[in-house]
Amino acid sequence: MKIDLSGTTKIATRDSYGNALVELGKEHQDLVVLDADLAGATKTGVFKKAFPDRHIDCGIAEANMMGIAAGLATCGKVPFASSFAMFAAGRAYEQVRNSIVHSELNVKVAATHAGITVGEDGATHQCLEDLALMRVIPGMVVLSPADDVEARAAVKAAYEYQGPVYIRLGRLAVPVIYDPAEYRFEIGKGVLLKEGTDLTIIATGVEVYESLMAAQKLEEEGIHAEVINLPTIKPLDVELLAKSVSKTGKAVTVEEHSLIGGLYGAVCEGLARTAPVKVLGIGIHDTFGHSGAAKALLHEYRLDAEGIFGQIKEWL
Repeated sequence: MKIDLSGTTKIATRDSYGNALVELGKEHQDLVVLDADLAGATKTGVFKKAFPDRHIDCGIAEANMMGIAAGLATCGKVPFASSFAMFAAGRAYEQVRNSIVHSELNVKVAATHAGITVGEDGATHQCLEDLALMRVIPGMVVLSPADDVEARAAVKAAYEYQGPVYIRLGRLAVPVIYDPAEYRFEIGKGVLLKEGTDLTIIATGVEVYESLMAAQKLEEEGIHAEVINLPTIKPLDVELLAKSVSKTGKAVTVEEHSLIGGLYGAVCEGLARTAPVKVLGIGIHDTFGHSGAAKALLHEYRLDAEGIFGQIKEWL
Protein backbone atom coordinates (compact mmCIF):
# COMPACT_ATOMS: atom_id res chain seq x y z
CA MET A 1 0.00 0.00 0.00
CA LYS A 2 1.27 3.45 -0.92
CA ILE A 3 1.58 5.78 2.08
CA ASP A 4 2.65 9.41 2.36
CA LEU A 5 5.39 10.05 4.92
CA SER A 6 6.04 13.68 3.94
CA GLY A 7 3.84 15.02 6.73
CA THR A 8 2.85 18.02 4.62
CA THR A 9 -0.92 17.63 4.98
CA LYS A 10 -2.16 17.60 8.58
CA ILE A 11 -5.76 17.26 9.75
CA ALA A 12 -7.13 16.56 13.22
CA THR A 13 -9.30 13.44 13.32
CA ARG A 14 -11.99 15.44 15.17
CA ASP A 15 -12.31 17.51 11.97
CA SER A 16 -12.51 14.28 9.97
CA TYR A 17 -15.37 13.20 12.23
CA GLY A 18 -17.43 16.33 11.64
CA ASN A 19 -16.91 16.19 7.88
CA ALA A 20 -17.75 12.48 7.72
CA LEU A 21 -21.00 13.08 9.60
CA VAL A 22 -22.09 15.67 7.04
CA GLU A 23 -21.39 13.28 4.15
CA LEU A 24 -23.26 10.45 5.87
CA GLY A 25 -26.10 12.79 6.78
CA LYS A 26 -26.72 13.52 3.10
CA GLU A 27 -27.29 9.84 2.43
CA HIS A 28 -28.95 8.63 5.62
CA GLN A 29 -31.98 10.35 7.14
CA ASP A 30 -31.82 8.13 10.24
CA LEU A 31 -28.47 9.54 11.35
CA VAL A 32 -28.80 11.81 14.39
CA VAL A 33 -25.96 13.62 16.17
CA LEU A 34 -25.90 14.48 19.86
CA ASP A 35 -23.48 16.75 21.66
CA ALA A 36 -22.93 17.99 25.20
CA ASP A 37 -22.37 21.72 24.70
CA LEU A 38 -19.14 21.08 22.78
CA ALA A 39 -20.22 21.20 19.14
CA GLY A 40 -17.44 23.62 18.24
CA ALA A 41 -14.74 21.49 19.82
CA THR A 42 -15.99 18.07 18.67
CA LYS A 43 -16.70 19.53 15.20
CA THR A 44 -20.31 18.33 15.19
CA GLY A 45 -21.16 21.99 14.62
CA VAL A 46 -20.70 21.44 10.88
CA PHE A 47 -23.40 18.76 11.01
CA LYS A 48 -25.63 21.08 13.04
CA LYS A 49 -25.27 23.75 10.37
CA ALA A 50 -26.14 21.31 7.58
CA PHE A 51 -28.91 19.42 9.40
CA PRO A 52 -30.15 21.50 12.35
CA ASP A 53 -33.22 19.29 12.83
CA ARG A 54 -31.02 16.21 13.37
CA HIS A 55 -28.58 17.71 15.86
CA ILE A 56 -29.39 17.70 19.58
CA ASP A 57 -27.39 19.75 22.08
CA CYS A 58 -27.92 17.97 25.39
CA GLY A 59 -26.07 20.57 27.43
CA ILE A 60 -23.37 19.76 29.95
CA ALA A 61 -25.04 16.46 30.83
CA GLU A 62 -23.09 13.64 29.20
CA ALA A 63 -24.74 10.81 31.12
CA ASN A 64 -28.17 12.09 30.10
CA MET A 65 -26.93 12.38 26.49
CA MET A 66 -26.11 8.66 26.44
CA GLY A 67 -29.57 7.88 27.74
CA ILE A 68 -31.13 10.01 25.00
CA ALA A 69 -28.97 8.26 22.41
CA ALA A 70 -30.14 4.89 23.71
CA GLY A 71 -33.75 6.00 23.43
CA LEU A 72 -33.27 7.24 19.88
CA ALA A 73 -31.71 3.90 18.92
CA THR A 74 -34.81 2.05 20.13
CA CYS A 75 -36.82 4.20 17.70
CA GLY A 76 -34.75 3.19 14.67
CA LYS A 77 -32.37 6.13 14.62
CA VAL A 78 -28.58 5.80 14.39
CA PRO A 79 -27.27 8.24 17.01
CA PHE A 80 -23.69 9.48 17.24
CA ALA A 81 -23.13 10.77 20.79
CA SER A 82 -20.17 13.15 20.91
CA SER A 83 -18.01 14.60 23.67
CA PHE A 84 -14.45 14.68 24.95
CA ALA A 85 -13.05 11.22 25.72
CA MET A 86 -12.81 12.07 29.42
CA PHE A 87 -16.55 12.70 29.53
CA ALA A 88 -17.80 10.17 26.96
CA ALA A 89 -15.83 7.24 28.37
CA GLY A 90 -15.33 8.51 31.91
CA ARG A 91 -18.23 10.58 33.20
CA ALA A 92 -20.86 8.64 31.24
CA TYR A 93 -19.33 5.17 31.72
CA GLU A 94 -22.33 3.67 33.53
CA GLN A 95 -24.80 4.89 30.92
CA VAL A 96 -22.62 3.66 28.05
CA ARG A 97 -22.27 0.27 29.75
CA ASN A 98 -25.82 -0.26 31.00
CA SER A 99 -28.11 1.84 28.79
CA ILE A 100 -26.30 1.27 25.49
CA VAL A 101 -24.05 -1.78 25.35
CA HIS A 102 -25.85 -4.09 27.79
CA SER A 103 -28.99 -3.45 25.75
CA GLU A 104 -27.07 -4.06 22.49
CA LEU A 105 -28.30 -0.76 21.06
CA ASN A 106 -27.05 0.74 17.81
CA VAL A 107 -25.33 3.80 19.32
CA LYS A 108 -21.99 5.23 18.26
CA VAL A 109 -19.95 7.01 20.92
CA ALA A 110 -17.47 9.44 19.33
CA ALA A 111 -14.85 10.68 21.76
CA THR A 112 -12.63 13.57 20.73
CA HIS A 113 -9.72 15.16 22.63
CA ALA A 114 -8.26 11.81 23.72
CA GLY A 115 -4.74 11.40 25.10
CA ILE A 116 -2.09 13.90 26.18
CA THR A 117 -2.31 15.81 22.88
CA VAL A 118 -5.30 17.62 24.34
CA GLY A 119 -2.38 19.73 25.53
CA GLU A 120 -2.93 22.80 27.67
CA ASP A 121 -6.25 21.56 29.11
CA GLY A 122 -4.17 19.40 31.42
CA ALA A 123 -4.58 16.14 33.34
CA THR A 124 -8.31 16.48 34.03
CA HIS A 125 -9.08 16.48 30.30
CA GLN A 126 -6.28 14.22 29.01
CA CYS A 127 -8.06 10.89 29.02
CA LEU A 128 -5.45 8.12 29.08
CA GLU A 129 -7.84 5.36 30.17
CA ASP A 130 -10.64 5.35 27.60
CA LEU A 131 -9.47 2.41 25.47
CA ALA A 132 -9.20 0.28 28.61
CA LEU A 133 -12.63 1.35 29.86
CA MET A 134 -14.37 0.77 26.55
CA ARG A 135 -12.74 -2.48 25.46
CA VAL A 136 -13.57 -4.19 28.75
CA ILE A 137 -17.32 -3.75 28.12
CA PRO A 138 -18.71 -6.94 26.55
CA GLY A 139 -19.75 -6.39 22.94
CA MET A 140 -18.27 -2.90 22.50
CA VAL A 141 -16.31 -2.31 19.28
CA VAL A 142 -13.37 0.07 19.83
CA LEU A 143 -11.84 2.09 16.97
CA SER A 144 -8.77 4.34 17.00
CA PRO A 145 -8.05 5.80 13.54
CA ALA A 146 -4.63 7.17 12.59
CA ASP A 147 -5.37 9.96 10.10
CA ASP A 148 -8.07 11.86 8.24
CA VAL A 149 -8.65 9.17 5.62
CA GLU A 150 -8.90 6.39 8.19
CA ALA A 151 -11.07 8.46 10.55
CA ARG A 152 -13.62 9.23 7.83
CA ALA A 153 -13.68 5.56 6.85
CA ALA A 154 -14.05 4.49 10.48
CA VAL A 155 -17.05 6.78 11.01
CA LYS A 156 -18.70 5.34 7.90
CA ALA A 157 -17.94 1.78 9.03
CA ALA A 158 -19.35 2.56 12.48
CA TYR A 159 -22.59 3.77 10.90
CA GLU A 160 -22.87 0.61 8.81
CA TYR A 161 -22.10 -1.67 11.76
CA GLN A 162 -25.15 -2.85 13.68
CA GLY A 163 -24.31 -2.38 17.34
CA PRO A 164 -22.42 -0.14 19.79
CA VAL A 165 -19.12 1.41 18.65
CA TYR A 166 -16.59 3.64 20.42
CA ILE A 167 -14.44 5.89 18.19
CA ARG A 168 -11.34 7.56 19.66
CA LEU A 169 -10.46 10.89 18.01
CA GLY A 170 -7.83 13.57 18.58
CA ARG A 171 -7.46 17.32 18.87
CA LEU A 172 -3.98 17.61 17.35
CA ALA A 173 -3.66 17.90 13.56
CA VAL A 174 -1.78 14.79 12.39
CA PRO A 175 -0.19 13.92 9.03
CA VAL A 176 -2.41 12.28 6.42
CA ILE A 177 -0.64 9.07 5.42
CA TYR A 178 -3.26 7.21 3.38
CA ASP A 179 -4.45 7.71 -0.20
CA PRO A 180 -8.27 7.84 -0.06
CA ALA A 181 -8.48 6.22 -3.50
CA GLU A 182 -6.61 3.15 -2.25
CA TYR A 183 -7.44 2.80 1.44
CA ARG A 184 -10.13 0.35 2.57
CA PHE A 185 -11.20 0.21 6.21
CA GLU A 186 -12.58 -2.94 7.78
CA ILE A 187 -13.56 -3.29 11.43
CA GLY A 188 -11.35 -5.86 13.11
CA LYS A 189 -8.51 -5.66 10.59
CA GLY A 190 -5.04 -4.19 11.00
CA VAL A 191 -2.94 -2.67 8.23
CA LEU A 192 0.62 -3.73 7.36
CA LEU A 193 2.36 -0.44 6.52
CA LYS A 194 5.98 -1.55 6.27
CA GLU A 195 7.58 -4.97 6.07
CA GLY A 196 10.55 -5.89 8.25
CA THR A 197 12.42 -8.80 9.77
CA ASP A 198 13.89 -7.68 13.10
CA LEU A 199 10.86 -6.61 15.15
CA THR A 200 7.20 -5.66 14.77
CA ILE A 201 6.02 -2.17 15.76
CA ILE A 202 2.28 -2.12 16.45
CA ALA A 203 0.77 1.37 16.73
CA THR A 204 -2.60 3.07 16.87
CA GLY A 205 -4.00 6.59 16.49
CA VAL A 206 -1.61 9.54 16.52
CA GLU A 207 1.30 7.16 17.17
CA VAL A 208 1.10 5.47 13.76
CA TYR A 209 2.90 8.27 11.90
CA GLU A 210 5.43 8.68 14.72
CA SER A 211 6.12 4.94 14.62
CA LEU A 212 6.70 5.04 10.87
CA MET A 213 9.20 7.85 11.38
CA ALA A 214 10.90 5.86 14.15
CA ALA A 215 11.09 2.86 11.82
CA GLN A 216 12.91 5.03 9.28
CA LYS A 217 15.47 5.97 11.94
CA LEU A 218 15.91 2.30 12.85
CA GLU A 219 16.39 1.45 9.18
CA GLU A 220 19.31 3.87 9.04
CA GLU A 221 20.94 1.81 11.80
CA GLY A 222 20.37 -1.49 10.02
CA ILE A 223 17.33 -2.49 12.09
CA HIS A 224 14.45 -3.54 9.85
CA ALA A 225 11.16 -2.96 11.66
CA GLU A 226 7.80 -4.17 10.44
CA VAL A 227 5.07 -1.59 11.16
CA ILE A 228 1.40 -2.46 11.70
CA ASN A 229 -1.42 0.03 12.25
CA LEU A 230 -4.25 -1.23 14.45
CA PRO A 231 -7.22 1.09 13.90
CA THR A 232 -9.44 -1.48 15.64
CA ILE A 233 -8.49 -2.22 19.24
CA LYS A 234 -11.46 -4.55 19.67
CA PRO A 235 -11.95 -6.96 17.98
CA LEU A 236 -8.19 -7.37 17.61
CA ASP A 237 -6.57 -8.66 14.40
CA VAL A 238 -4.68 -11.43 16.20
CA GLU A 239 -4.08 -13.31 12.94
CA LEU A 240 -2.08 -10.43 11.41
CA LEU A 241 -0.12 -9.87 14.63
CA ALA A 242 0.73 -13.54 15.09
CA LYS A 243 1.87 -13.86 11.48
CA SER A 244 4.15 -10.84 11.85
CA VAL A 245 5.77 -11.69 15.20
CA SER A 246 6.28 -15.30 14.14
CA LYS A 247 8.61 -13.82 11.53
CA THR A 248 10.27 -11.04 13.55
CA GLY A 249 10.39 -12.69 16.99
CA LYS A 250 9.59 -9.58 19.04
CA ALA A 251 7.01 -6.79 19.24
CA VAL A 252 6.68 -3.17 20.35
CA THR A 253 3.33 -1.47 20.96
CA VAL A 254 3.00 2.32 20.74
CA GLU A 255 -0.02 4.25 22.04
CA GLU A 256 -1.02 7.65 23.39
CA HIS A 257 -2.73 5.90 26.29
CA SER A 258 -1.91 4.20 29.55
CA LEU A 259 0.03 0.96 29.14
CA ILE A 260 -2.50 -0.57 31.53
CA GLY A 261 -5.48 -1.96 29.62
CA GLY A 262 -4.91 -0.27 26.27
CA LEU A 263 -3.17 -1.41 23.09
CA TYR A 264 -0.29 -3.00 25.01
CA GLY A 265 -2.66 -5.05 27.13
CA ALA A 266 -4.77 -6.09 24.16
CA VAL A 267 -1.77 -7.15 22.07
CA CYS A 268 -0.17 -9.07 24.95
CA GLU A 269 -3.43 -10.89 25.63
CA GLY A 270 -3.83 -11.78 21.96
CA LEU A 271 -0.24 -12.93 21.40
CA ALA A 272 -0.11 -14.91 24.66
CA ARG A 273 -2.77 -17.20 23.17
CA THR A 274 -1.31 -17.47 19.67
CA ALA A 275 2.36 -16.49 19.29
CA PRO A 276 4.07 -15.64 22.61
CA VAL A 277 7.00 -13.23 22.18
CA LYS A 278 8.71 -10.51 24.19
CA VAL A 279 6.73 -7.25 23.95
CA LEU A 280 7.91 -3.73 24.76
CA GLY A 281 5.12 -1.33 25.65
CA ILE A 282 5.59 2.34 24.73
CA GLY A 283 2.92 4.59 26.17
CA ILE A 284 2.01 6.34 29.43
CA HIS A 285 3.47 4.63 32.51
CA ASP A 286 0.77 4.67 35.22
CA THR A 287 0.75 8.43 35.59
CA PHE A 288 -1.42 11.42 34.73
CA GLY A 289 -0.52 13.92 32.07
CA HIS A 290 -0.13 17.64 32.71
CA SER A 291 -0.66 20.93 30.94
CA GLY A 292 1.63 21.79 28.04
CA ALA A 293 1.86 22.12 24.29
CA ALA A 294 0.80 18.89 22.56
CA LYS A 295 4.04 18.29 20.67
CA ALA A 296 6.13 19.15 23.72
CA LEU A 297 4.18 16.58 25.74
CA LEU A 298 4.69 13.91 23.09
CA HIS A 299 8.41 14.60 23.33
CA GLU A 300 8.45 14.62 27.13
CA TYR A 301 6.64 11.29 27.37
CA ARG A 302 8.89 9.88 24.62
CA LEU A 303 5.96 9.31 22.27
CA ASP A 304 7.37 11.21 19.29
CA ALA A 305 9.53 9.50 16.65
CA GLU A 306 12.73 10.35 18.52
CA GLY A 307 11.41 8.93 21.78
CA ILE A 308 10.07 5.76 20.17
CA PHE A 309 13.37 5.21 18.36
CA GLY A 310 15.33 5.75 21.57
CA GLN A 311 13.22 3.37 23.65
CA ILE A 312 13.43 0.63 21.03
CA LYS A 313 17.21 1.03 20.77
CA GLU A 314 17.55 0.80 24.55
CA TRP A 315 15.37 -2.32 24.64
CA LEU A 316 17.25 -4.05 21.85
